[in-house]
Amino acid sequence: MPLRRRITLFPLVGALYFMVSGGPYGLEELVQKTGFGLSIVLLLVTPLLWSLPTALMVGELSAALPEDGGYYIWVRRALGPFWGYQGAWLSLAASVFDMAIYPTLFVLYLQRLWPAMAAPPYPIAISVAFIGACALWNMAGARAVGDGSALMTVLLTAPFVLLALLGVLRPGLAPRAPATAPHLSLTDASSGVLVAMWNYMGWDNVSTVAGEVARPQRTYPLAVLLATALIATAYMIPVSAMWYAGIDPSSWETGSWVDVAREFGGAALAIAVVVGGMLSALGMFNALCLSYSRLPVVLAEDGYLPAVCTRRFRSNDAPWVAILLCSALWTASLGLSFRRLASLDILLYGTSLVLEFIAFVALRVREPSLARPFKVPGGLPGALLLCVGPILLLGFALIDNAHEKVGSMNALAFGAAVVVAGPLLYTVTRWHTVLRRAR
Repeated sequence: MPLRRRITLFPLVGALYFMVSGGPYGLEELVQKTGFGLSIVLLLVTPLLWSLPTALMVGELSAALPEDGGYYIWVRRALGPFWGYQGAWLSLAASVFDMAIYPTLFVLYLQRLWPAMAAPPYPIAISVAFIGACALWNMAGARAVGDGSALMTVLLTAPFVLLALLGVLRPGLAPRAPATAPHLSLTDASSGVLVAMWNYMGWDNVSTVAGEVARPQRTYPLAVLLATALIATAYMIPVSAMWYAGIDPSSWETGSWVDVAREFGGAALAIAVVVGGMLSALGMFNALCLSYSRLPVVLAEDGYLPAVCTRRFRSNDAPWVAILLCSALWTASLGLSFRRLASLDILLYGTSLVLEFIAFVALRVREPSLARPFKVPGGLPGALLLCVGPILLLGFALIDNAHEKVGSMNALAFGAAVVVAGPLLYTVTRWHTVLRRAR
């Protein structure tokens, strides 16, 4: 693949920004549950325990094994094909429930500008068009997605920079917080931790396009470190500014950024924040489509899916069949009533992430001479220590959400059923591959 069509540093940072964050949208619930002070503490501490270890692990393994498929390749190499398949299965299964939310968010923000779009059949039609547009964008190649992500990062961030400045320079314009802060319950605090984790989740997604990144040994470590700093800053600055301005956090809910923007900057700034919300949903779906669509390709190359899934455009190397396959799956999921529950997402994503950390340590033991252009310091003890924070937080999240529901079914039981389906599918596909080769 020619260098000019590969993803370079800043487009990769943009893609990673949307795979993990998508801007301050979604922090309203954190602020409402914990208040501004504890929110800022959580936004500072969570990257240290959760994001930074994962980002460092991704930086080391992506630089050492820069191949399309990313974490699937790492786990397969370290632990064998069975566990590699499980990691890919968990990610693709999670995407069915995860990806349906972004078209819905896009429509919700669009309705703030154009209320008529709330009436059927507009929401479903717009959602289908949204997925189709992102599929076409991805067919233009990884570089096109990366460049678009970098541009959308700037456009999305600009209104929040202005809002933060207005909050600092013109405090008191919006209703102020009461003199006595409400009592913070243990439930609110634990929910706040989960929201903070959720807003810093997804660092490994960028690894699946490693074969399409220019100079990955240098680009990946820089990209993950820059994106970590960018995301933390993009969260901290507007939240801190609203605290300084004296905003009452108890009334915050999803969409409150728009209301606060209207108080400080008028209708124009409110519209800019609404448009930013649409860009956030578009950018997240588009970047995650880039990530997830590479998994069917490597699975097909290993015989777990039909060979047609490996087909790519010669002009830009985009896996067009895999993009269409994933897009069709996500379109079908629009009719489901499932919402993106933290317990389900964290169970599926977290199980896959644990496999990646195990592979990270296993490769340190089994392949100490593997060329690692970027290496987490500390040898094997340092690698083991890196795993502690994320695994402890995942354990906390699972315990805290033991009673969540997906429909009428316990979310953890539902997630466990999805996890168990992985070995069954692996066995079926292996038998099919053996029989096909025996003919």
